[in-house]
Amino acid sequence: MALQNQDRTSAIDPNSGFCSDSGTFRSLRPQAPLPPETTPLSVADYVFSHLRASPPHPSTAALIDSATGRRILYPDFLRRVETLAASLQTTLGISAGDSAFVLSPNSIHIPILFYSLLSLGVVISPSNPASSDSEISRQIQLCKPVVAFATLETAPKIPSLRYGVVLLDSPEFESMMTNRIGEFRRVKVRQSDTATILYSSGTTGRVKGVELTHRNWISVFAGVYAVHGQSKAAATSPAVALCAVPYFHVYGFGYCTRVLALGEILVTMGKGRFDLRRLLRTVEELRVSHLAVAPPVLVAIAKDISVMDGCDLSSLEVVGCGGAPLRRSVIEQLRKRLPNVQLAQARISLS
Repeated sequence: MALQNQDRTSAIDPNSGFCSDSGTFRSLRPQAPLPPETTPLSVADYVFSHLRASPPHPSTAALIDSATGRRILYPDFLRRVETLAASLQTTLGISAGDSAFVLSPNSIHIPILFYSLLSLGVVISPSNPASSDSEISRQIQLCKPVVAFATLETAPKIPSLRYGVVLLDSPEFESMMTNRIGEFRRVKVRQSDTATILYSSGTTGRVKGVELTHRNWISVFAGVYAVHGQSKAAATSPAVALCAVPYFHVYGFGYCTRVLALGEILVTMGKGRFDLRRLLRTVEELRVSHLAVAPPVLVAIAKDISVMDGCDLSSLEVVGCGGAPLRRSVIEQLRKRLPNVQLAQARISLS
C-alpha cells in the first residue's frame, strides 16, 4: 500500500499538481483537517463551533441589506438562526430528513433560513424565482419537499405541500426569527445525510437535482478555514463581502454561507432588477473588499469605459467570478482598470 501511494505521489507534478496517471489536477496544499466521518455533525454545527471558538466582535455586522441599510449583528444572527429553528420545529413540526423548497430572490433573511434548516437536518432545495411553472413542478418532483419558503410574489407558483408555504417577506416570518415559541431541540445529523439539492442548468437534457451532503459542505469549509486562518489572524477588520450572484445557485449558496462561516460581513443587494451602477455605488459606500459576480458583470465593466466614472473602488481587494470562464481579452482589460484587485475565477459544475 505504501509503495502504491508513493507511485501515485511521484506521478503528480510538484509545480502544477497535474497527475499524469489520472489526467487531473490535484491541490498542492496540505490536506485540511476533517472531523471523523462517523461523528454525527451538521455543517451548521461545524460552522458554529468555529464561530464560538473565534467569535467576531459583537458589534460586527453579519448581514447588511444595501437597499435599506438594515444590519443584523453577529449575536443577533446566531439568535435568529436558533430561534427560527425552534419555531420551525414547534409550529410546523418539520424534522431531519424532510426537504424544504426555497423560491426567493436574495434577501437578508435567506442566509438565516439556510443555517436554520441545516441545523435541523432539513434538506435545502433552492430554486430560481424566475423559473416557469413546469420547471418548478419538475424540481418539486425531484426534491419532494414538505414545505416551501417563498415571497408574496413567488408563492403562487408553489403547489400544495404538507406544511404549506412560509412567506419570507411577512411579519409572521420576522416573528418566527425573533419570538421564541419553544426550546430548540438538538437534532442528530449524520455527515453522510443530504444537506442540499441544487439544480443543474439543464443544458444537457432535463434539469437534474444534485445532492450534496453535510460532509461535502464540511469539507468545503474545512478548506476555507485552512486557507484563511493566517490571513484572518493578520486582518485588522473583517472582510466586507458583496454577493451579487443568486443564493439559489451553488456559487451563491456556497459564497454566502462561507462568508458567514468566516465571521465576515455579508452584503446583499436585495430584490429588483440588477443595476451595475448601484452595485458599484454599494462597493464605494460600504467599502466592500470582496465581490462575487457573474461573468456578464465583469464583461460590462471591461467594455464600458464610463461605468466606473466617479466611483471609488479602492476598497476592493478580490473579485470572484464563477459559472463560466472569462475571455483573456476581458481579463487583460480588467487588470488595466482594476490593477490592485485580485481576480479569482472558479469553475463550478454540479452535473
